[in-house]
Amino acid sequence: MHSDTAGFAIAVAQFAPGDDTEANLAEISRLTELASARGASLVVFPEYSSYFTPQPGADWADAAQPVGGPFTEALVALADRVGVHIVAGMIERLEGESRVANTVVAVAPSGGVAPGGGVVARYRKLHLYDAFGQRESEWVAPGEIAPPELFEAGGLTFGLQTCYDARFPEVTRRIVDAGADVVCMPAEWVRGPLKEAHWRVLTTARALENTIFVAAADHAPPVGAGNSMVVDPMGVEVATVGETTDVAVAWISRERIDAVRRINPALALRRFGVTERVVGDSTA
Repeated sequence: MHSDTAGFAIAVAQFAPGDDTEANLAEISRLTELASARGASLVVFPEYSSYFTPQPGADWADAAQPVGGPFTEALVALADRVGVHIVAGMIERLEGESRVANTVVAVAPSGGVAPGGGVVARYRKLHLYDAFGQRESEWVAPGEIAPPELFEAGGLTFGLQTCYDARFPEVTRRIVDAGADVVCMPAEWVRGPLKEAHWRVLTTARALENTIFVAAADHAPPVGAGNSMVVDPMGVEVATVGETTDVAVAWISRERIDAVRRINPALALRRFGVTERVVGDSTA
């Protein structure tokens, strides 16, 4: 762990998960070791890192696992072995529900001090991708609205959200109101007309309007848009992966957040809060 003065190195890891969980874990392991060799102490992987096919189907339910199952156990073992925090998306099995959950887990190199054997935070995607011709809610159940789960690393507080959530500013604002300095955002941002522009603008806006760091990890092409990035509180892309399978490392710090907030005290000046809105199941 680095001091606040030195900063804390985080990485976004970009790859294209497939329908072989063991192969996905092998690539996660390789990229974690690469990120660590480049100085990172926390690595963010994409949405659906455990299992993914371009079109969801019954196989997703078959591939789903509980948090604390083999996939997260492998992440915990990897975090312990390499000595880094890992954030990754997975398909979670839900009791009494035919659909799966689109879940993000954060694991620490703790040797299992947290419930779940090293899992320090989890998040179930709130806003499902029922847009641009897709219908994620047919196969995925929306997460219940609950207090954001946060975790500490490198003297900073981290929160979690997922992909399509980026189109809803209140999701990030609520996490920041809970105390997050950094938001980790695994994604499977599907390519399409103007979609890469949306990805860059929305990810940058969530960092800029909240004066936080955002670490957004997307799938590599051809299905994903790529362009995984770390954006700083002034809206600067301080690290970016283009279209390749790779990791990008950025040094983040409390000092940068504090300096930006001194000249842009937007959070302190705002006059509105975030409240829950009851809507249909697919966008709960």
